[in-house]
Amino acid sequence: MVVKNPYAQYQQDSIMTATPEELTLMLYNGAIKFVKQGKLFIEQKDIQNAHNSIVRAQDIISELNITLNMDYEISKNLRSLYTFILDKLMEANIKKDSKILDEILPIVEDLRDTWKEAMKLAKQNKKAIK
Repeated sequence: MVVKNPYAQYQQDSIMTATPEELTLMLYNGAIKFVKQGKLFIEQKDIQNAHNSIVRAQDIISELNITLNMDYEISKNLRSLYTFILDKLMEANIKKDSKILDEILPIVEDLRDTWKEAMKLAKQNKKAIK
């Protein structure tokens, strides 16, 4: 019998039961985590782990990008922003330059914070309608 790591099981359960809005928030949080890890690994001269972390951040931003509903004007703006972030992540990974990650981290954090606020407002509006 294989014993699973309880934390890993909890994480898996959280993902499987999350709403689409919560999944998007998790993706933003993951991107932030991996950008920060990439920066730390670059500063520690740990090239392989820096590369792995930045690639994971790229994967997350790519996922956010491809799931945009382009019927809305804001999606076009987000697509441009995600493309910029992806370009910078690629540049940071090639050059192993943590300053480039410093440039995009606040952008991703702002996106996450804005998404969090939108979720909060949507929840309040739902309650007000009931």
